[in-house]
Amino acid sequence: MSSMNLLPHLDLAPDSPPILHAKPGDDPASWAAEHHDPLRALVLEHGCVLVRGLGLSDPATTEAVFRRLTSGLMPDREPFAPRRSYGDGVYSTTKWPPNQQMCMHHEVSYGLEFPGLLLFACLEAPATGGATALADASAVLRDLPRELVSRFEREGWLLTRSYHEEIGASVEEAFGTDDRAAVERYCRRHAIEFDWRSDGSLHTRQRRGAVLRHPDSGLPCWFNQIAFLNEWTMEPEVHEYLVDMYGADGLPFNTRFGDGDPIDAEVVRTINGVYDAHTVREPWQDGDLLLVDNIRTAHSREPFEGPREVLAALGDPVSRTDGEVSGV
Repeated sequence: MSSMNLLPHLDLAPDSPPILHAKPGDDPASWAAEHHDPLRALVLEHGCVLVRGLGLSDPATTEAVFRRLTSGLMPDREPFAPRRSYGDGVYSTTKWPPNQQMCMHHEVSYGLEFPGLLLFACLEAPATGGATALADASAVLRDLPRELVSRFEREGWLLTRSYHEEIGASVEEAFGTDDRAAVERYCRRHAIEFDWRSDGSLHTRQRRGAVLRHPDSGLPCWFNQIAFLNEWTMEPEVHEYLVDMYGADGLPFNTRFGDGDPIDAEVVRTINGVYDAHTVREPWQDGDLLLVDNIRTAHSREPFEGPREVLAALGDPVSRTDGEVSGV
């Protein structure tokens, strides 16, 4: 079936992602397998598609649907916050306070390998809020100040992390082990500079490119987590508490310009402002499936009230080929 056959069931509105209305019958996994090619064509064309009507209600069915739509699922590497595992490659969304905005970002954009496709399934929609909002990364790149983009194109961006047991992902959660030798081997393979402090805590630095050309479409995209993982995106009281607890250089995560210079609050406001101008959203409904091109499209999570169960998977691994400088 071509993507054209799905167009009568596809809603296109300027403030929401494309919504495809599905009638899967009794087997969502079979429907997903049958519609694999046209769904992937829609994602390539629009950067995302929300499938409504699949009736996804349990992790096993959700995993089966995910696997029909990808070439393979990948483990969640170097997470900045813990997730619950629902199976091999299927997770909860990142644990984040429900009353706080999770700002726009691209999943694992600090990695040398990252997912090309994100898959989300809503098993239980929240009472209010909680949308997974989306933004076109090529449009964001186009509308950011040219001088700011040029600097990041020259230098890349630097992610610094400090691993604490009390907050964020622990060493074991981030690397899959707390064995120092194994962690160090991982860091060397992935161009991550590491330092074990006298208190036993791990501090890391990694430099990555900020702009990536899409491997299929060729579109240049703003692809990073510069604003999201920056200290100025934190709630002021959270920032103050963490600085008091760990010091300015011991924050669980922070971002800098590629040469190590700090990024000020105005730069973060500028980036988030451009994201806001290009944000589209659609409230979750029970059973929804959302496919997101992780390079073309940034995503966020909006504050919510009430229970919210959204499963996630990272599909179609991509290795960096953007010529970025990754040494630190």
